[in-house]
Amino acid sequence: MTNQNVKAGTKSVWAGEKEYLVHGATQVPVVLSVAYGYDDMDDWYDVAIGKKKGHIYGRNTNPTVQAFEDKVKILEGAESATSFSTGMAAISNTLSTFLVPGDRIVSIKDTYGGTNKIFTEFLPRQQIEVALCETGNHEQIEKEVAKGCSILYLETPTNPTVKITDIERMAKAGREAGALVVVDNTFGTPINQNPLALGADLVIHSATKFLGGHADALGGVVCGSGELVEKIYHFREINGATMDPMAAYLILRGMKTLQLRVRQQGENAMELAKFLQTQDLVEGVYYPGLETHPNHEIAKKQMKGFGGMLSFAVKGGVETVRDLLPKLQFANRAANLGAVETTVGPARTTSHVECTPEERAAMGIPEGLIRISCGIEDIEDIIADFEQAFQHVENALKV
Repeated sequence: MTNQNVKAGTKSVWAGEKEYLVHGATQVPVVLSVAYGYDDMDDWYDVAIGKKKGHIYGRNTNPTVQAFEDKVKILEGAESATSFSTGMAAISNTLSTFLVPGDRIVSIKDTYGGTNKIFTEFLPRQQIEVALCETGNHEQIEKEVAKGCSILYLETPTNPTVKITDIERMAKAGREAGALVVVDNTFGTPINQNPLALGADLVIHSATKFLGGHADALGGVVCGSGELVEKIYHFREINGATMDPMAAYLILRGMKTLQLRVRQQGENAMELAKFLQTQDLVEGVYYPGLETHPNHEIAKKQMKGFGGMLSFAVKGGVETVRDLLPKLQFANRAANLGAVETTVGPARTTSHVECTPEERAAMGIPEGLIRISCGIEDIEDIIADFEQAFQHVENALKV
């Protein structure tokens, strides 16, 4: 797809698929073959060393997987993309590709719990220095980056407090320091945000979430320049965190409705956020689309839409969470996000289950925080569902 004027919704449907269609099929096939045979030894060798296009072994590449990579690459405006078995594999493989003992990485405190564990537990074991800054404190991040670092790693919006970091400003700071700027765009999605266009070097997605959209396939992907992605691919092909072809097919199929889903999820999130602000049991609502959000103006500048993720804190902490969530009829209580169904859960059992209460508190995540991934349902039904759940809890408190 060479026409740069084609919009994201059309790219979601058509991009990256044409060359993988076979026998007149209109859908990319699932290729389950582990190995690919060659009668000509010279052709085999040329494919093996990358001189010619083709595939030799499933751990390295696969036609169905490559179609998925090409679609994400086009949506993010990248030169290249490579995929992984999970989102965390994408994150850990990317960091492992570029960091060696003695290096320094700068990031924020509010990253996803698994990412935070890499920063606080695994990288220090490898003698890699980690500086975690207050999310949203751009001056502090700039100062830490200016001290020198190999990677500046950002996640925006953050999981689960949906805080926003100015990507363009931070990318400038990273470039001036000679750092590689990596952005987790899982919450943003290529529909609402394109970090590469804002100056980032690499963009990461947990494809399990919004890209797939149906909670039925695991995957991850990294996009960026051909040179950088080739290095990450080489690390991944040797270490083996390969995306399964069936997962690639399911996510590829899900991506055809990416714009429709993300648009509806964003509209639902805005309406639900406004409703939650009116509830007596709610202490705070966190959604970048609200004018009360401290980073609302930055979000307006760098995002086309504010996304389908929000969170809110309730009075009474964990006890209120225990009473409230089971009353919801139209929400999965589960550790996932980005699906067509609304999904809810506290950070203590979802995004930051790996962390202790003390670690969550240090990151500004109260035990009474509830994360919501809005689905595509009729918002009137979702609001009514939350309203009756709040009423149940309030009535119980009066007894």
